[in-house]
Amino acid sequence: MKYPALLSFQEVLPRLKQFDAVIDARSPSEFAEDHIPGAINCPVLDDAQRAQVGTMYKQVNTFEAKKLGAVLVARNIACHIETLFLDKPREWMPLVYCWRGGNRSGAMAHIMAKIGWPVAQLDGGYQSYRRHVNASLAELPLRFGFKVICGPTGSGKSRLLQVLAQQGAQVLDLEQMAAHRGSVLGNLPSELQPSQKTFESRLWDTLQGFDPRYPVFVESESKKVGNLRVPEVLMESMRNSPCYAVALSRPDRVRLLLEDYVHFIADPALLNTQLACLAYVHGRDKVAFWQQLSLSGRIEELVDELLLKHYDPAYAQSIKRNFDQFSEAQVIDLPDISDAAFARVAQQLHQEK
Repeated sequence: MKYPALLSFQEVLPRLKQFDAVIDARSPSEFAEDHIPGAINCPVLDDAQRAQVGTMYKQVNTFEAKKLGAVLVARNIACHIETLFLDKPREWMPLVYCWRGGNRSGAMAHIMAKIGWPVAQLDGGYQSYRRHVNASLAELPLRFGFKVICGPTGSGKSRLLQVLAQQGAQVLDLEQMAAHRGSVLGNLPSELQPSQKTFESRLWDTLQGFDPRYPVFVESESKKVGNLRVPEVLMESMRNSPCYAVALSRPDRVRLLLEDYVHFIADPALLNTQLACLAYVHGRDKVAFWQQLSLSGRIEELVDELLLKHYDPAYAQSIKRNFDQFSEAQVIDLPDISDAAFARVAQQLHQEK
């Protein structure tokens, strides 16, 4: 085969895991928005350089812009090879892509091929990958049988999914992928939500690795997880699937939430900022009362109030309306929030046919 080999994404997909490196030659901001899962970023032009060359194209002329671009591209590729790839053997096989599979990835792939590596270049670049993801998410969910874990806020649904995954079950953890716990208090202080495209890439990557012969466990999410939208076909597949209803006592739910939301205990001001978002539902006086509970350290009382007055009524209205088989849900009783209790329930679910 002649190198660099120009391959379509359909040709790349079956052997994607076989490449020794998947190299995204786009700028850091493009890479941050989304990229092929597992790719590393080796910008042929960084964001400032792209802007500089683009400005020269518009304000001077194409020839001068290309000269400057060539200098920057050659320097950046040389730096990547020297710092990252100089120790790679002759048989090292990378895949390189950029936005459309054009100049940026072409320059890097050309130099790598001249060195002697069996390099492949993705024809159509990231855009071809993105088209595949969009098409796949419209049909991939239809291949699987989902089992939906339902239960009110604090009943341990996310923990149960984590234990199921540890036991080898197929789990689609939407909240983990979205970096959000799915409620008004769901933002993670240590992690921003990814872009919509990255969220969809994570979904695609996970689903295409599942075996349709076995069930996929998923939580009873709404259409949005924080600021991110769950793809329509996936949402409809979940809503038409069999359900399990996790039952946990309210005192244990309060304890679980205090463990999971410890960052709010440490920062009442952050908690109160989020609580303010509930004023349009419950009124300013009620929210002010909750905020005072937070400031005075009465956190257990606050959490119990929120469950009783906000989360449980909202859940009761939503679950029956959105999940068709919830009325026939099998009830799963959690006696407490110990690791052993979650392990027993997960094993029971995992072993069911």
